[in-house]
Parts: sequence; C-alpha cells; structure tokens
Amino acid sequence: MLLTMLVVIIGANFYIFFRLWHLIPLFPASRTLLVCTAILLTLLPFLSMGLGFIFPYWVSSLMYRVGTSWLIMMIYIVVMFLLLDALRLTGVLPLGRLMLNSWTGLGLLSLIIAGLMTAGNVHYHHKKRIQIDIKTEKSSVLDKPLKIVAISDLHLGYGIGTKEFRRWVKLINREEPDVVLIAGDVIDNSLKPLYERNYAAVFGEIKTRHGIYLAPGNHEYISNIGECIDFFTKAGVTVLRDTAVLVDNAFYIAGRDDRSNTKREAIARLTQPLDQSKPLILIDHQPFHFDEVEENHVDFYFAGHTHAGQVLPISWIAKAIFEVSYGYLKRGNTHFYVTSGIGIWGGKFRIGTRSEYVVVNIE
Repeated sequence: MLLTMLVVIIGANFYIFFRLWHLIPLFPASRTLLVCTAILLTLLPFLSMGLGFIFPYWVSSLMYRVGTSWLIMMIYIVVMFLLLDALRLTGVLPLGRLMLNSWTGLGLLSLIIAGLMTAGNVHYHHKKRIQIDIKTEKSSVLDKPLKIVAISDLHLGYGIGTKEFRRWVKLINREEPDVVLIAGDVIDNSLKPLYERNYAAVFGEIKTRHGIYLAPGNHEYISNIGECIDFFTKAGVTVLRDTAVLVDNAFYIAGRDDRSNTKREAIARLTQPLDQSKPLILIDHQPFHFDEVEENHVDFYFAGHTHAGQVLPISWIAKAIFEVSYGYLKRGNTHFYVTSGIGIWGGKFRIGTRSEYVVVNIE
C-alpha cells in the first residue's frame, strides 16, 4: 500500500512538472528553478512527516503545511492537465497555444487553483454544528436529558496549533455538555509538538459534567500508543481501549481499541458484562462491523476516521470503501453516526465536505 502511494505521488509530480516545463516560457535560470521546485515539493511531505522531529517547531510546521497542502493541490492540477490534454489531443478545443510556452495559460491555471484552494480553506474553517436527538427505551434511567459533544480526527500537531484548538474548545464549552467523546486520531503523527506547545493545558480548558472519553485511532498507534496514553492521562482525558465505564450510575460509555491492534476484543466481549437496562454509548475510530454493534444492543455508536473523504474526488473513494463513510444511520434500536471530523489531515482544504462537531441529546 505504501509503495503504491509512493509510486502514485512521484508519478503525479512528474506529470505536473513535465506539463509545466512545456507550459512556462523557460530560460536557463527558470529551468533550474523549476527542477529544484519539483524535487522539493515531491520530497517535502515525506521529509516533514519522517524527519520533522529534528527541526525547530516553526520549521517542521512550515514543512508540514507546505508539503501536505501540495499533496491536495496536486490532485486538482493533475485533473486539470489531464482534461486539457484530452481536449487538445482530441481536437475539441484548440488549446495548443495556451498549453505551450504561454504565460497566459500559466496565469489562468494559477488563478483557478488559487481560487479553488482559497474556497476550500475558508470552507474548512467554518465548522458545521450537527445535532442528533435520540430517544431510547432505556432513557428512563437518566435523571435528566444527556447532552454529549462528540468530535473526532483532531490531528493536532504541526498542522493544527493550540490557537486553532482553543477555538474548538470554545465551541464545545458553548454547548455546556455533560460528556465529551473523542473518536480517535487526536494526534497527527508526533507527540513532540503537543508537549512543546502544552496542548494538555488546552484539554484542561474543556468543561464537562462527567469528563472527556477517548477511543484511540490509527494515528495514536503511528505516534506510539503507549506514549499517547501517558499524554492523555496527563491531559485529564479517559482513554477507553476495549473497556467500558459506568457514568453517574446511569449510562455506559465503551471504547474500542483501534483496528491497528489486531488482537482487540470483540464487541460482544466488551458489552456482555454490562447492565443492559442502562443506555450504552460506543466509541470506535474506524466505522466497521455495524451488524455486531446492533446485535449487542448499543444505543449510540460514534466513529470517525473517514474525514468523509476530505476533498473531491477522494470522497467518492471513501463512499466505496465504507458502509457509511459519513452521516447518520439507524438500525433497529441503534443510532449510528460517522463524523467527517472537526480537524483535518494535512492541507487545510475542504472541497465537497465539511469539518464538524456533533451535539447528541439523549432524552
């Protein structure tokens, strides 16, 4: 899988810069600059994720933001060049002059890409509030309606800093939640920036009646799961790895370990010892095995991981892979929600999707 991605990324970069070589009116110095830019942008995502820890925070952050933003931009530049090549080769439109030694062609391409990326960035920063109202036959054991704020896929680190994280905390606190649920991928790819910038203190600013509960995601495993659990404990977050807790003697919150752990417990082993008369909430990072969730009398299931594809056309691929890549589903007495996530991986662009936080009322 990793080798395939590497081949695709290198191939896409080669195609883009091959087309730019013919598009830009070149002289010796600009040819050298173009080749150096091609090498830098191709390597930067891998350097920032693999070696970012050896540089100062601001250098690693800059490398990460530029490198991963380029990966998103690359998708649309490839699509545009493929479309233009198809139109040119079929003779549908006489585009030769715009695609060869043309400042006009470069300017038009740059304007389109810049406009699309700007719109995607603005769209990302406007978080959508999703509300789900649930009634269960078990809810009579609650002394009052239960209000939950559920989030996923924060990807904190070199891309998303403490200033942005604090804005999310304000959104959470505005809801005055009883409980906050986090369905994994809190950390992007390294714990180093979270310690350097004291993200634990920002977690401490979240105000809830019953606490913050987290099920780990695959990025916690990428970042060393043991060290991540230590960090969350210091930050006041309860980590649930194939465990369940009884909250206020009224309802259960259970969390599955991520699929990265091939020996994680089955859902039945997790839920069978519990009092079935009390509402059961299950957090699971990756949305699989919906039949098992329903069979084991879960009232509300919350997952993330997919990002809803993050940008078109990746969202179409996500829909093909997952039974539910985004949104709400009800089966029997079980309510499912797969979130697109409040954060994002890499470049901060949402095209055809939204970043969101979910407010769940159990009445």
